[in-house]
Amino acid sequence: MFLEAVYHRPQQNWCYAYNGTTIHLRIRTKRNDVTSISAMTGDKYAWDRTMEYLPMTLLTTDEMFDYWECEVTPPYRRLKYGFLLQKDEEKCWMTEYTYLNEAPDNPDRLFEYPFINPVDVFKTPEWVKNAVFYQIFPERFANGDPSINPTGTLPWGETPLRDNFFGGDLQGVIDHIDHLSNLGINALYFTPLFTATTNHKYDTEDYLQIDPQFGDVDLLKKLVALCHERGIRVLMDAVFNHSGRTFAPFVDVQKNGESSRYKDWFHISKFPIHVENGIPSYDTFAFEPLMPKLNTENPEVKAYLLHVAEYWIKEVGIDGWRLDVANEVDHQFWREFRQVVKAANPDAYILGEIWHESSSWLQGDQFDAVMNYPFTHATLDFFVDGSTDAEGFSHAIGKQLARYARQANEVAFNLLDSHDTPRLITLCKEDKRKMKLAVSFLFTFIGTPCIYYGDEIGLTGDQDPACRKCMEWDPEKQDQDLFSFYQELIKIRLKYSAFRTGTFTFLSSESRSTTLAYAREDEQGKFIILMNNHDEQQSIEIPLAENRLEEIRSGETYMIKNGSLNVTLPSYGCLIFRVVR
Repeated sequence: MFLEAVYHRPQQNWCYAYNGTTIHLRIRTKRNDVTSISAMTGDKYAWDRTMEYLPMTLLTTDEMFDYWECEVTPPYRRLKYGFLLQKDEEKCWMTEYTYLNEAPDNPDRLFEYPFINPVDVFKTPEWVKNAVFYQIFPERFANGDPSINPTGTLPWGETPLRDNFFGGDLQGVIDHIDHLSNLGINALYFTPLFTATTNHKYDTEDYLQIDPQFGDVDLLKKLVALCHERGIRVLMDAVFNHSGRTFAPFVDVQKNGESSRYKDWFHISKFPIHVENGIPSYDTFAFEPLMPKLNTENPEVKAYLLHVAEYWIKEVGIDGWRLDVANEVDHQFWREFRQVVKAANPDAYILGEIWHESSSWLQGDQFDAVMNYPFTHATLDFFVDGSTDAEGFSHAIGKQLARYARQANEVAFNLLDSHDTPRLITLCKEDKRKMKLAVSFLFTFIGTPCIYYGDEIGLTGDQDPACRKCMEWDPEKQDQDLFSFYQELIKIRLKYSAFRTGTFTFLSSESRSTTLAYAREDEQGKFIILMNNHDEQQSIEIPLAENRLEEIRSGETYMIKNGSLNVTLPSYGCLIFRVVR
């Protein structure tokens, strides 16, 4: 055995409480090296009576490593454990201190999970596991009240620019709520609604006011109530990393300079504040002078922003927050933010915008989830760009699954495009077959899928600002076939719990191949998904122990012969089978 590759630590994603009674253990080994692993588990105060070996299963694999997992239910909420690694006839016991050629005499030097304290368990909102999100960029969704249009509003549907306005508002969302209900989504994510000068509103002027261009707090209450009546949750976007240049405290700093009582609300290196060679004399988002970075360690700033976080949950009844540029705000602020938000609504969803590995924020004391851009990149690489094969795709996805605790993966915010990226159909060069295949993976994968407004009717658009064009409301110009496709996938996901919270296992993902097979399974059912990511038909064969499958969209029955399923898939085809038991 190649012991140099073996890794475990008794914390984070390697050893964690999944709930109040269950602990998950994981261990990493060199790929294709170890043939089996068992966890040696028991209670440290009753070792002889409680010790048992629990077989571990292969959770996932990447380019270099295998990741193994098992579930333990300790009888007294305490756990001592080690690992028995086996390669053919060779055996090795791993303790916290060393490797042994025979089982340890006692548990003293094994790993330990001291006690499952309920307050320490990472709890995520149950409803998010069952959510299908729809992202709305308010300025471009629908203009429902022209009387509040900002000055210079252009006719709906003209070319979007970084600084133009089309009058989208909250009334427009209310007017088209039937479209959302008919689609089948059950959660909305709004980009910022607060008063600001830009069309995107990420330069907040007043965190306690709805931008008059969109409506007012009463109209938002009406919209939220209407959504809740239809079983739709509402997520708002908060920008706590930075404010806008017109934010009153920063206006005071611009006016009074070093004598401003708000100077410590920001990170200012030199007065009077200015921009030199494109670099502001104060910290900002990127180097954007319009977006001064807030000092979230300042007690006044912290108190103000935490009041904002609580206010909109209590006053309007929103169901959570999406947090912009979340990784540039200090961890302590987010810990206190979670305390305030969860006290106001224990079921609130806290979603951070982080584009990279995010373990530090997903330990149960800060966020429930992050925007899963590593998933986005992996999915686009395989299904859209063709820059990786099925094996490379499975490795990228496997690595992502191994990074986080299961409860974090179950509520990960999975997306294929957004207001910050080109639209999916544009990336696919308007090949709907490729788009549909990528979306099929999105909706059959673990985590919470999100649809960017307009994707469901074929709205195109390259990088910002083109990806922020006006929603198309003329039925003759909407792709009704695509809308029906999204409807069907949403219904499938919501009907079968295995797609939401079941296990995920790759069954076939070979090197230099463009065919893919994977399974989703829970106590209610098992599903086999086959995909052909190629412009020609291809056959795929996988070993299966089951005898009979039903394709859930066509209703066609497939019988398994000689322990193997052999199917020919059309170009960019996808079959979703339910195992008939």
